[in-house]
Amino acid sequence: MSVPMAFRDHMRRGAKEILARFPEALKPEIYVVSFSIWRVNYDPRFPYVTIGYNTESEVRRVLDTECSYEGAARWEYSYWLLEGFEMLGRVPEDPVGGELYVQEMRNKGIWYDGEVGPLERPQVEAGVEDMRDVVDEQLVLDFDEVCIDIARHLHASGQLEAALGRAVPIVVFDMDRPEWELEATEAANPQSLITEFSDHVRG
Repeated sequence: MSVPMAFRDHMRRGAKEILARFPEALKPEIYVVSFSIWRVNYDPRFPYVTIGYNTESEVRRVLDTECSYEGAARWEYSYWLLEGFEMLGRVPEDPVGGELYVQEMRNKGIWYDGEVGPLERPQVEAGVEDMRDVVDEQLVLDFDEVCIDIARHLHASGQLEAALGRAVPIVVFDMDRPEWELEATEAANPQSLITEFSDHVRG
């Protein structure tokens, strides 16, 4: 009987495979890999990460048409390619990851059942709502840790360099928490790779 793959191992393997599927013609132009964290319907029980990239050509296009400041065009994700990338986590596109995620969170004791997401909850008995908020926060922090771990693993294992032919920074961001981007990205990368990014964000 096979042993189920742990969620983190699944995410690590999935990320490696996504990098390998980046278009060969674009790999020489990719200067940053993006980890964009989302939650389906803002429900922390349905987190996923979209793994993408930005290219030197896209920076030039943005500078010609949208933004005159290269630092912004290069390092602010609002100017990046964000569509059409693959996802990992609890989304229909990753059914294995979704099952492993629920199983692991249940095992950790940070879970609650029900169809109601955090933005649409009905009135519940005293104390239950507060407890859901606590669990939601734990779920968010746990998935944050997994995504940062994936980035560190891609660097430490040499898989990122093998896929692209060189090391590039992995910028980790969550559009619902823009203030977290710098902390997450610095935790996910060797400092030598993100000096320019960090200097830009700190301004």
